[in-house]
Amino acid sequence: MQTNFTLAQLADPSVAEAEQILRKCVHCGFCTATCPTYALQGDELDSPRGRIYMIKSMLEESRPANDDFVTHIDRCLSCLSCMTTCPSGVHYMHLVDHARAHIEETYKRGLPDRLHRAVLAALLPYPSRFRLALAVARLAKPFFKVADKIGLKLGLFRETAPTDTGFWARLRAMMRLVPRHAKPRGLYDRPGCVPAETLKKGRVALLAGCAHPALAPEINEATVRILTRLGMEVVVAEGAGCCGALVHHLGHEEASLANARANIDAWHNEIEGEGLDAIIINASGCGTTVKDYGFMLREDDAYANKAEQVANLAKDITEFLAGIELPAIESSPENLTIAYHSACSMQHGQQIKEEPKTLLRQAGFEVLDVPEGHFCCGSAGTYNILQPGFADRLLERKVKNIESLSPDVIATGNIGCMTQIGTGTGLPIVHTVELLDWASGGPKPKVLDE
Repeated sequence: MQTNFTLAQLADPSVAEAEQILRKCVHCGFCTATCPTYALQGDELDSPRGRIYMIKSMLEESRPANDDFVTHIDRCLSCLSCMTTCPSGVHYMHLVDHARAHIEETYKRGLPDRLHRAVLAALLPYPSRFRLALAVARLAKPFFKVADKIGLKLGLFRETAPTDTGFWARLRAMMRLVPRHAKPRGLYDRPGCVPAETLKKGRVALLAGCAHPALAPEINEATVRILTRLGMEVVVAEGAGCCGALVHHLGHEEASLANARANIDAWHNEIEGEGLDAIIINASGCGTTVKDYGFMLREDDAYANKAEQVANLAKDITEFLAGIELPAIESSPENLTIAYHSACSMQHGQQIKEEPKTLLRQAGFEVLDVPEGHFCCGSAGTYNILQPGFADRLLERKVKNIESLSPDVIATGNIGCMTQIGTGTGLPIVHTVELLDWASGGPKPKVLDE
């Protein structure tokens, strides 16, 4: 793609990076075939190619974002399926992240939209706040259902439309995602070190995350059990917290960089102390972001080298397990058929595709690929709240494809996907590491007995 930036514009490192990405695009349109929003809408502006043209025009003209630009960028899931498909190596993720930051700097959203985004940014990255918000929402949920039903009957509200981003549609989406039961505090919500159960073979840090402690502490517990059984000492580092992905995708660039720096400081202290062989991440959305720390902080002289070191150490739990020698498992605890849902951030963001399925098969499970597996489930961080119309349509499509396999259980490697898909099906859904832990001597996931 030909670009026309001035030397003054290219003096901005972010614009210079965007220009290099834009020049790789050859307009081929392969990305449109795998873009979920283009598949739903058939609108070129809701495809990666269309958004790239809009971003190019906005940056070259040095103009603030307008309503049309914001609408189509907001509809992007950042699923990154286009990057897997692109034959030219266009790094769309960095381009759309830059566009979101530009929107945040130059565009004033309406009050309800600003309020929603501020609430999400203030609650989700903080486990204690998030847990409290879930408790309040759980109490309010029955009253909301009654109000919603009355409002629909009286015509005060409407069913969520395909492109609906209204206040009530978002509130309806938030309430649907609230789990029925509270989870007890996990064993690894706080900093600490868990020794290896056998002869120590290595030392790793675990990103405890922000959603896991509130929604599914059993994922971290399964991760620690399987790692310590394999001879790993596991540390939850003091000062490590949210990876920054949630606010990063909201366009809050400084907040996301602050999260990144805090994690880098925490993990670098461990690296400089007793050392780390890897930083284990069991939420693929977080993994994609942590592996990008080197790029995110490339202009920060104080953090650039440390950020690159941390990014190189980051491993998804299945990626790490696939790279070490595992004891043989003669047979699975039960003869289960697994529908493996590969999260977008796993298969497109990190290009981890076969490792989770191979590990599950080695554990004795029958593993099936989901039809249209490259399509997003609609979770995408906070997308299922901010774009409920699109998210609902993608969820319906995903669940239909999964249920066509008639599996016993769904496995995936991302808490967001687990929460989203769980609202659309009665099939049990578990994290991949829970099944691997069970097959190698850990407890049976509780959801399989419900």
